[in-house]
Amino acid sequence: MTGHLCLRRMPLKGKGRIVSVAAEGELGRRIRDMGLVPGVEVELTGRAPLKDPVALRLRDFTLTLRNNEADYITVEMGGI
Repeated sequence: MTGHLCLRRMPLKGKGRIVSVAAEGELGRRIRDMGLVPGVEVELTGRAPLKDPVALRLRDFTLTLRNNEADYITVEMGGI
């Protein structure tokens, strides 16, 4: 699977590279402070039973994001 999609829509165990972060202000700064910046490779490792939040693996750590935060992040699937 290739193409751009929002981070929340990645398939489970899907890998991609962050293309952009559309959040601005405090939320945008917080997302970037967590290491979610363009060029970083991420893997969606899990979802809560009600699909929110999502668990991501990037670099050497795992973090969780709420869907409303993940919606601001665009990833490119494939080629990783």
